[in-house]
Amino acid sequence: MQYNLYTQILSRVPGRDAPCIRTTDGRIYTYGDVETLSARFANVLRSRGVVIGDRVAVQVEKSPEAIILYLACLRAGAAFLPLNPGYTTAEVEYFIDDATPHICVCDPKKRKDLAPICERLNVAHLLTLDANGKGTLSEFAATAETEYETAAVEATDLAAILYTSGTTGRSKGAMLTHANLASNAKTLVEYWQFTENDVLLHALPIFHTHGLFVATNVVLAAGASMIFLPKFDIEEIRKHLPQVTTLMGVPTFYTRLLNEDWLDRSSTDHMRLFISGSAPLLAEIHKAWTDRTGHHILERYGMTETNMISSNPYDGDRVPGSVGFPLPGVSVRITDPETGALMQTGEVGMIEVKGPNVFKGYWRMPDKTRADFREDGYFITGDLGRFDESGYLSIVGRSKDLVITGGYNVYPKELEEEIDQIEGVIESAVIGVPHPDFGEGVTAVVVAKKGAALTEEDVIKALDSKLAKYKLPKRVVFVDELPRNTMAKVLKNELRKTYANLYQ
Repeated sequence: MQYNLYTQILSRVPGRDAPCIRTTDGRIYTYGDVETLSARFANVLRSRGVVIGDRVAVQVEKSPEAIILYLACLRAGAAFLPLNPGYTTAEVEYFIDDATPHICVCDPKKRKDLAPICERLNVAHLLTLDANGKGTLSEFAATAETEYETAAVEATDLAAILYTSGTTGRSKGAMLTHANLASNAKTLVEYWQFTENDVLLHALPIFHTHGLFVATNVVLAAGASMIFLPKFDIEEIRKHLPQVTTLMGVPTFYTRLLNEDWLDRSSTDHMRLFISGSAPLLAEIHKAWTDRTGHHILERYGMTETNMISSNPYDGDRVPGSVGFPLPGVSVRITDPETGALMQTGEVGMIEVKGPNVFKGYWRMPDKTRADFREDGYFITGDLGRFDESGYLSIVGRSKDLVITGGYNVYPKELEEEIDQIEGVIESAVIGVPHPDFGEGVTAVVVAKKGAALTEEDVIKALDSKLAKYKLPKRVVFVDELPRNTMAKVLKNELRKTYANLYQ
């Protein structure tokens, strides 16, 4: 059997001339184009020494060529390592140092800054690719062979490494295998009833599991097509919505679209499916969307380490505030966070998951991997949830202080360490509180030294060059002291209550 994810997700190609990716400027990449260009890219990788198991780090803007590079890495048997284009050079340096990629591909504008880092960390080659598909990678590919024999990999070989952080320590690389991603793509195609007639409006980033593995893999596995937006843009959404059948988004997409007068039943009656994920969708947004359009948003639940875990049904009640049922082949249980004992229906506990979708472990972190898995193979997600009497799963909170803003994960410890280094700061606590647009607003509570002329603008400006934009606090609040318990631990729950209405 051919276990390579490329072969598995492209097993239902409707024909070489069938459209695969359409761009907003009218370009069409057929499935034949994707096959040919991915072969060219794969030949470039192989000619530069890439072998099965090597990592290829990619920090580029969203483009069809970036997706095709992902497929080329699969074909070459390399592990694809996507990095947020918003990461600073200092942030990218950590990932390169940790993952030790054989090749890095970056935007041409970042080559000057990354070149000395790649040289110092022994990266064999640094190639470039811009938002228009131009760069040294494409230049080399122009003369490369158009045929490529897709690498014969094992089911457990790595297809990708996606970095995700904890509330303490540095980012950790989740190792996702060909079998992990293939199983999830095939399951979602069937569960959400995707066919070659579907057209997805793709407005998600592709360095994230949602836009890369859920949206893209599902489209390819169904032999469907997608209209590729560089980013979420209201006017582009309005322009292209009549041409599509499905939209996948984060809650922010739907809250912003509800502000538009043109959104109504007549503008959406042709749509088959609206899907939301990456952050909790407020029940009132779910209801407002149904009232306005007649469609019930399908909410699902997943994470970097597992891809998709559960989903509201395609046929059946899509319950607001719920993430539905465990997907076929995926086992979910609720346990006591302290003892691991099974909880009863209706009781809140730790969500644990087991199935072919669950990742292999954390890159070069065997101790962390062991700590996050039970002896019987269940992965401890860190999320708290409960099942109701009908079997619907609801997420009620997180056991750690992760902030999810606009679908992106922000880890307080990382921000706190940077804020505490700012001159005039004694200490800080970063929390997430309800935000009408982003789900949660990153909020910094800061204790400043007496007499320090420190402002909210000063703090944000100091962080701007060090962290990606989505990590920056939306508000900075100054206090005399942080609330603590008898063990001197900061009581973030109290802070969340205090500032719960900050963005209302």
